[in-house]
Amino acid sequence: MNIPLLFVIAGITAYLVAGINPAIVLSKALYHEDIRTCGKGSGNPGFTNFKRVYGMKTAWLVMVLDIGKCCALLAIFGWLFKKAGVDNGLTCDLRQIGVAYTALMAGLGHDFPVWYGFKGGKAFLVNAAAVWFIDWRAGIVALILLCVFLFTTHYMSLATMIAILSCPVVLLIVKAEMWAVILSLAAALLMVWRHHENIARLIKHEERKFYFGKAKDSK
Repeated sequence: MNIPLLFVIAGITAYLVAGINPAIVLSKALYHEDIRTCGKGSGNPGFTNFKRVYGMKTAWLVMVLDIGKCCALLAIFGWLFKKAGVDNGLTCDLRQIGVAYTALMAGLGHDFPVWYGFKGGKAFLVNAAAVWFIDWRAGIVALILLCVFLFTTHYMSLATMIAILSCPVVLLIVKAEMWAVILSLAAALLMVWRHHENIARLIKHEERKFYFGKAKDSK
């Protein structure tokens, strides 16, 4: 397959598919309201806010669907990029680079979806799924950091940012393809920028805490 054409197809497909937001779809289908404008929670169409507004029972669906669509995209295009690299006799790991690129485009689609007036979520679940496809070692480190900071501070935003920011660092340490590191860093910085309101609340000690159980989210 023509490699430049594959990058174009992967980018467009990832952007459009990832832009379909399960939180928005389910809030309309199950509760007949838009989570962004219903006047409950923060208005962010993501897993954390969906759990706060509607509870954990249906929030799991958001998580599964968000991760599922990303995994499908990365599995398909990861295989296509690997095949293209072999067919064209490349010495670099094109699969790794292609997966990182597809993940970045999926993150852009999730953050700025054309389907919803370019107003979307923060793409944590997209990035969390992607790192496992790039290098499982970075995935393990990110998961450990997520659990440690989430269960000690109960700040989901802080835990997710630290977890995702660790990914390009680990990829650099394990000597992943440099373009995969750069694309992973771009995706991580984009996610942090999308959390700028959370960062402001964290600094002011006004960020709401997150609990998986029946305990209510609180400051």
